[in-house]
Amino acid sequence: MSLPIVAIVGRPNVGKSTLFNKIIKKRLAIQDDQPGITRDRIYADVEWYGKMITLVDTGGLAAQATGDIERLVSQAAETAIEVADKVVFVVDGRVGLVDEDVRVTRMVQKAGVPVVLAVTKIDGTQPGTGMHGTTSS
Repeated sequence: MSLPIVAIVGRPNVGKSTLFNKIIKKRLAIQDDQPGITRDRIYADVEWYGKMITLVDTGGLAAQATGDIERLVSQAAETAIEVADKVVFVVDGRVGLVDEDVRVTRMVQKAGVPVVLAVTKIDGTQPGTGMHGTTSS
């Protein structure tokens, strides 16, 4: 029996690989501030909240893929969504939602898989502030 597949997806440089490494408790995925470092899907079997799963780290889904490599990375992430039993959709809390996040949302909805939203990079924001760290009116 194969394990349930959980794919971590989102646009480039939102912290997908960092989250992947935190969950598997080792540094298997490369973490870097430069977008586009993760190109291939990376798999790890891990126990998460008492259940064994296959966790998949993906490269970023780029709405406007300009090069061949960027298009291939996006296609690999799309394939991960299609075969996943669940998706962890990662967004950057400092930047807030952008058009590329909306595109990823539509792809995940189209796949019809359950989704968990993960907001990263929110350390240092103050309680009661918006996603950009400014006070809401």
